[in-house]
Amino acid sequence: MIIGSRKFADKGKTYIMGILNVTPDSFSDGGRYNNIQAALAHTEQMIADGADIIDVGGESSRPGFSPVGDDEELRRIIPVITEIKKRYDIPVSVDTFHYKVAREAVYSGADLINDIWGLKYDDGKMAQVIKNTGAAVCIMHNSNIMQNAEYSDKNALKTEMSAIVSDLKESLGIAKDSGIKDDRIMIDPGIGFAKDYHMNMAAAVNADMLKELGYPVLLGVSNKSLIGLTLDLPVGERLCGTIAASVLAVVYGLNYIRVHDVKNNKRAVDMAEALLAYRL
Repeated sequence: MIIGSRKFADKGKTYIMGILNVTPDSFSDGGRYNNIQAALAHTEQMIADGADIIDVGGESSRPGFSPVGDDEELRRIIPVITEIKKRYDIPVSVDTFHYKVAREAVYSGADLINDIWGLKYDDGKMAQVIKNTGAAVCIMHNSNIMQNAEYSDKNALKTEMSAIVSDLKESLGIAKDSGIKDDRIMIDPGIGFAKDYHMNMAAAVNADMLKELGYPVLLGVSNKSLIGLTLDLPVGERLCGTIAASVLAVVYGLNYIRVHDVKNNKRAVDMAEALLAYRL
């Protein structure tokens, strides 16, 4: 896959996308990096810790979030993107589903659009922005319909996983019809979006099923509610659960993980990859 000027391997390596929320209300780190100095300092630290991509978000997508509008989202992210690209040689992703925000972000140096609505939010306008600018895209699964399945019924979970694959095929069809190049696309099962606890768990541990679609797969589990519900832990104590998911991503051959704590997840990924090199 090509993101900006960098080519990423399509197999045999799990890359780290470091999360930079420049919002006051993110569920995990809201308000910590919503000024330019703090954002740049955190970016520099994530790069030193081994991040391969920096994912900048200017509007929280946590459950119950309040939309801020395009102008406010741009006010938050554009100065940060501009300064990161001036200072560091690293691909920058922007977490947005608004095509106007995406367009201005790419013009300011962003290399990838991380779209939580999988190109379905705005009647194809996001897809056209991505095609016209040559940016890469992460197509995430999402839906207006909440998926519910009884965990004890694995057949129901399999049906829901098939629905996720089908929905992503629709998104990939939009990308194809819009002329987005295959080597600019990754996909994401959308943990925490339109899924109950059981489906979030199933989507996380079966994310490798998405590889049948022929694109790199990103897993974003970091600090999310499935960890809190499983381990009965608040957001600030979910690192171990996040690392467990990151190691599974390596074992299952997923290509990218999106995390808050780059250092510890990077160490876990490196160790898992080193162990797997000796698997007989």
